[in-house]
Amino acid sequence: MIEWRKSSRSNASGEECVEVAALAAGRGIRDSKAPDAGYLTLTAYGFTQLLTHIKQDELNPGIRR
Repeated sequence: MIEWRKSSRSNASGEECVEVAALAAGRGIRDSKAPDAGYLTLTAYGFTQLLTHIKQDELNPGIRR
């Protein structure tokens, strides 16, 4: 059984919740509002790279804050 946990980067109000899980193949990511819709599997390296880009705010290059 996969043990999912709410990401610490999720919205506190529960509107933008992401859950993560340790998998044999790496890390799983899913939308907590639609857990039956499936999940994305990333290698450990891919997950680390995703977190790096999120923390550096590089995923929305067209949006200026």
